[in-house]
Amino acid sequence: MDAVVLMDNLWVAVGAILVFFMIGGFILLEAGSTRMKNAGHIAGKTIFTAGIGTLVFWAVGYGFIYGDGNAFIGLSNFFYGDASTVEEGLTPAVDFSFQVMFAIVSLTIAFGGFAERAKLSVYVIFAVLFSALVYPVVAHWIWGGGWLAEHGKQDFAGSTVVHLTGAMAALAATIILKPRIGKYNKNGSSNNIAGHNQVFTALGVLILWVGWFGFNGASTFGVADGFLGFVILNTQLAAAAGAIAAMFTAWMLTGKADVPTTLNGALAGLVAITASCGFVEPWAAVLIGLIGGIMVVFSMKFFDKAKIDDPIAALSVHGTVGVWGTLSNGLFAVPALSTDIGWGQAGLFYGGGFTQLGVQALGVVASGIYAFVVAFVLLKIMDKVMGGLRVSEEEEIMGLDISEHGSYGYPEQFEASKTVKDDSTQANLS
Repeated sequence: MDAVVLMDNLWVAVGAILVFFMIGGFILLEAGSTRMKNAGHIAGKTIFTAGIGTLVFWAVGYGFIYGDGNAFIGLSNFFYGDASTVEEGLTPAVDFSFQVMFAIVSLTIAFGGFAERAKLSVYVIFAVLFSALVYPVVAHWIWGGGWLAEHGKQDFAGSTVVHLTGAMAALAATIILKPRIGKYNKNGSSNNIAGHNQVFTALGVLILWVGWFGFNGASTFGVADGFLGFVILNTQLAAAAGAIAAMFTAWMLTGKADVPTTLNGALAGLVAITASCGFVEPWAAVLIGLIGGIMVVFSMKFFDKAKIDDPIAALSVHGTVGVWGTLSNGLFAVPALSTDIGWGQAGLFYGGGFTQLGVQALGVVASGIYAFVVAFVLLKIMDKVMGGLRVSEEEEIMGLDISEHGSYGYPEQFEASKTVKDDSTQANLS
């Protein structure tokens, strides 16, 4: 293995580590955006579902995506175990290690729609089903040589494959589970159920932002031509533009520079550029992130008015903006980064007409419908078989830390409170 091949493999392996570290960002983001009584549950279920997703991807997911098969699905390479080395390109093990991380991230996004109200057993079963039947099919269509790849669908690092797929599964779950207790009033008005720790949320976003350099940058699959630097540049610019756009949009609408909205704007910029980071010029990356940051603000308001309870804004950040990010390729893709290398066509503003925009729209519609319908059907079946997806009202009020796990994520806080109440009760009885 020569030095260039070695460096290519090393970079992608480091990229896999960065993407996996994003799971830590999701833990802090989701825990900080929800209530203290559910923090331990959120942290724990994120870790063990990442484990489930890994094993299912190893057993069947990778084969369904990249195995020999047909335009719909792959049908080989199950229980992956290729330990061979190569003279050029990536070793099979490095490639697998990078790909599995994307599947785990998409699964984690999907679980955003379950937050603060789903049974632990639901996470376990749906982690298996999503990792086997939802994500791999969409990934095969676009990345595994499936029918959308044959049409020239552009998705450099996964605005559709990872983010939209996860968001549509989250939408299905949110609809079936219904809103959290106390979120909406009888007159249709909405109550703000604030997250318990904005510092956690901000740190989670920062970890995700750093991890995104591996997410997008390592999707170059090499270092030889230095193109990874261009991809990372576009990623940084879009994230920065998204954060600024969301903050100023919220500020103009409410008179306050809302912190959670600003943080979601940064994520929106990152999601938006994920599909196009290797296809567009830096000025377009800024514009794509800027529009994503504005869109996420109005999307969150839309879902709230529709009484779709989305505690961590997964539907807006990963869904709405995932659609925009995918479509942006059809507008801004540069010929030298698309047509000339045989990955789709140039965008509308670069002489490509509406061809690529149409392909991108087809990919969004087909992938989004598939992910939503299959996830919805699977969850409906689980709902019937398991006697409901949601914990009881008493358990939800109590908090999932204690009701599902028998311990508190913040034991000093809750145990101290319980001790004070018990002492007060005893004093009254005396």
